[in-house]
Amino acid sequence: MVLLKRETVKHRIEDGVIVAASVLSQHKANYSLDTKSFPGLVPGEFSLQYLRPNTIGQRLTTGQIQDIIRKAFNERGLDNIRFEFGVAILSASTMEKQSRNFVTVYNENDPKNYFSTVPLNSPSGSETENLSPNEVLTVIAMNYQAMVFESLWLPIVSAIIFTMLIMASFYLTVRTMLRQKKVSEIKNDFINNMTHEFKTPLATISLAVDALRNEKVVNDKEKMSYFSTIIKEENKRMNRQVETILKAALMDKQEVQLLLRPMHAHHVIKDVVENFTLQLEEENGKAELLLNAENDFIDADEVHFSNLINNLIDNAIKYSKDDQPPMIKITTESTAKSIVIVIEDNGIGMSKETAKRVFEKFYRAHTGNLHNVKGFGLGLSYVKTMVEAHNGEIRVDSVLGRGSTFTLEFPLKKLQRQPVISPVPA
Repeated sequence: MVLLKRETVKHRIEDGVIVAASVLSQHKANYSLDTKSFPGLVPGEFSLQYLRPNTIGQRLTTGQIQDIIRKAFNERGLDNIRFEFGVAILSASTMEKQSRNFVTVYNENDPKNYFSTVPLNSPSGSETENLSPNEVLTVIAMNYQAMVFESLWLPIVSAIIFTMLIMASFYLTVRTMLRQKKVSEIKNDFINNMTHEFKTPLATISLAVDALRNEKVVNDKEKMSYFSTIIKEENKRMNRQVETILKAALMDKQEVQLLLRPMHAHHVIKDVVENFTLQLEEENGKAELLLNAENDFIDADEVHFSNLINNLIDNAIKYSKDDQPPMIKITTESTAKSIVIVIEDNGIGMSKETAKRVFEKFYRAHTGNLHNVKGFGLGLSYVKTMVEAHNGEIRVDSVLGRGSTFTLEFPLKKLQRQPVISPVPA
């Protein structure tokens, strides 16, 4: 594009110089006698000097020549181009007329400038044909390449913007396709896991019901109680799964209403940890509490706050190593405006990629039909949503094979100062 435009500008310059030279040559067509040009000549006396037609330099001033060239350039869209010119007689090797900086620019021979030389001949058939001296017009178009780029900046910028738009559209298209593919995989994964999570308790309930139909079991109160308890527990398990899905739907619609009230975070943490006592004992695990926060008074929804702590502890147990009992450490610290809760475990940990996406809804570290990771991938998404709903922050630091650390920060409740009432003097 630049080379083509450069050649176009050159052609327009060349054409303008030729037209200007043609106009100048017309001034050589008329044969005129100016006795004032020959001092000492007696009027009426014949002389050979009368036969010498006037040159362009004698007929026109420098300004007139410049105007003719400028007009020719303007007619070809070269309004802004700067130029220097000179008119010379070839036979005498002399410069008749020249612009102010012609010699300087000519001697510089700058490759950025364009040189054009055109002969100034008398028109064919004119009175002065073959009589006038041979003259040439030299025009130097200064820094014509700058004009090339000036004329191309808009197309170039437009082309760059258009290219960027195409690339952006391509990127967005590919990104959308990959996202749709990912969503499809997550959806299939969710359906497979949901089927498994519901199928297991249903199968257990079915077996327990079949056992209750056995005559030996019917007559044994202890076995009846045992199988009834199994049915009850599996029913609770299914209810919890349904509640988890419903909570996710409510969070999508932003219909979760928090019932905030003042409470001590330490009390909630202790109650949640106590509920995991039996489960930790079965795994030979331990939960260590280092509740060092001097101020743990916050505004929170007791149900959702306890649920998010519950989910984090449950994950710490769920993702513990097979050959190592789960060890959970819960630490609290308080600052002037917030309480920081840190939950550490010695589980399997996460990769950096998993840690970046662990709070995404339905995301699980392992996907597919292999049910090596339990649940729907909603737990940590729920935790993050609830933490943010309480105006808090959550972050995770994890090392694969060494465990994970979740850090939660909640604003402390602002205590209202009671007005000091001065005693009334008796």
